[in-house]
Amino acid sequence: MAFDIHIIGGGLAGSEAAWQLAEAGLKVRLSEMRGGGDMTPAHESDRLAEMVCSNSFRSDDAENNAVGLLHQEMRKLGSLIMRCADQHKVPAGSALAVDREAFAEEVTRAVHGHVNVEVVRERVDALPGHPTIIATGPLTGSALARAIAAETGQDALAFFDAIAPIVHRDSIDMTQAWMAARWDKGGKDYINCPLTKEQYEAFVAALNEGEKTEFKEWEKDTPYFEGCMPIEVMAERGVETLRFGPMKGVGLDNPHTATPEHPNGRWPYACVQLRQDNKLGTLWNMVGFQTKLKHGEQVRIFRTIPGLENAEFARLGGIHRNSFINSPLLLDGELRLRSKPNIRFAGQITGCEGYVESAAVGILAARFAAAEHRGETLAPLPVETAMGALLGHITGGADAETFQPMNVNFGLMPPLTGPRVKKGDRKKLYTERARAAFDAWLPSAKVAELA
Repeated sequence: MAFDIHIIGGGLAGSEAAWQLAEAGLKVRLSEMRGGGDMTPAHESDRLAEMVCSNSFRSDDAENNAVGLLHQEMRKLGSLIMRCADQHKVPAGSALAVDREAFAEEVTRAVHGHVNVEVVRERVDALPGHPTIIATGPLTGSALARAIAAETGQDALAFFDAIAPIVHRDSIDMTQAWMAARWDKGGKDYINCPLTKEQYEAFVAALNEGEKTEFKEWEKDTPYFEGCMPIEVMAERGVETLRFGPMKGVGLDNPHTATPEHPNGRWPYACVQLRQDNKLGTLWNMVGFQTKLKHGEQVRIFRTIPGLENAEFARLGGIHRNSFINSPLLLDGELRLRSKPNIRFAGQITGCEGYVESAAVGILAARFAAAEHRGETLAPLPVETAMGALLGHITGGADAETFQPMNVNFGLMPPLTGPRVKKGDRKKLYTERARAAFDAWLPSAKVAELA
């Protein structure tokens, strides 16, 4: 099939970009190396939009959270990723988490079934000369990565991304654990495993002493991304670090410790939370437990957690190298490579962090490409919006010398102006301003949509 735009990479960003372009009436060739004889160190299948590290799209609160606001903006732009996530969501309190296999199947079916998309299982090793969106993500093939480096003259930045273990639900001892969300917000959607002070300190000591994965020589100077820090690396920062991070017990009433004075129970000294990972509720993800411990050590150490003594693991944690380009230096405001403007980049390779952010940048790259193909210009997205703030950060708002992957957050948006605002009102004011700016911009975005 002849095509108008070539997309390389069938992850969340590439799948979203393909859908947006196809819906706009353009012909798309989507190249994905998985299924064509190649595989990455982290993926397990050849499905499009396979989620590797977690099954969570994080907060879906569009009133008080920048990620929830991003969800809302993407839905208004006809996001395939958000549509499939909403169809296959699983309980996760105020967060949006999905059955990862059903989600990927739905995206794959939709993209393959679109009349304007041709999915080709092939590896691309060189930068094409035709209009292209590169959305190869953090695990870009080595030959293509070298081609990008040769074109840009810049060494790709890189960090390590760690994967959390998944536990079979029926192997969790619920006589010790209990179901609840923190502060009871969003329902009883998490399994909570409480630790006493003695159990917690012994657990931290075991993490510090546990045998870790050895890095290859070329990996040793690669930093971690702060938002996906391995549990044992956090433990090395101090004995209390985990108790004020992923293992905090604040806001969790343990009914097993109920007394007449405290009928709802007391907060545990520390707590491990597990979040539902599939719609059937048979698999549960250990929240914040990304790890580079060797597999045998993971089983031994994680089974010291109360409630997980007999845990059976559907997947153990792992670690992989994550690469991205220095976007503020290399890309223009429409995600084009300055030195080769027929090439656009989208997704995590641009230095945005997170599934939702990657898909959002895929939407933007596609709409910029569609407008350019028609000889039109997409109106600039206001920086007061979640998508505009994210785009601004990766295409110039960040310092190129210290550029690091970034999740969407209110700190990327211009400060609020006017009368002094109470701290408790700031988030809602940010979202109200963002919605007004986005809704005013939205009609101009129709240039990149099918009439």
